[in-house]
Amino acid sequence: QDQLMESGGGSAQAGGSLKLSCAASGYADSYYCMGWIRQAPGKEREGVATLDAGGSVRYAGSVKGRFTISKDKTQKIVFLQMSDLKPEDSAMYYCAADSPDQPVTFCGTVVRGVLYYSGLTYWGKGALVTISS
Repeated sequence: QDQLMESGGGSAQAGGSLKLSCAASGYADSYYCMGWIRQAPGKEREGVATLDAGGSVRYAGSVKGRFTISKDKTQKIVFLQMSDLKPEDSAMYYCAADSPDQPVTFCGTVVRGVLYYSGLTYWGKGALVTISS
């Protein structure tokens, strides 16, 4: 079974930057859709950013212009560069990917600033990001 592992979480001051990485291991050569989802204490999971195999990216309105999602050449490591961080960005950040056996039909869609996602089969255990004011 494919596994995802996040790294790079930690603490930062408001206005600062952090970079998260997610490495995928398993039989898949690549994934059609990879993304980052976060969950703050007491809140529901929130789509942050997605990136499909064609290079199309989607961002939640709350992070657009501040966060950048990208992949390395192997297509099995995905990054989330976070800049101009705010206390409200504090959350557990999860990396997720679809299954090559059941690729999603769409890699996220943004409606009124909310990034909706579905069909992501593999999830990491999360990386904690804490931003202080």
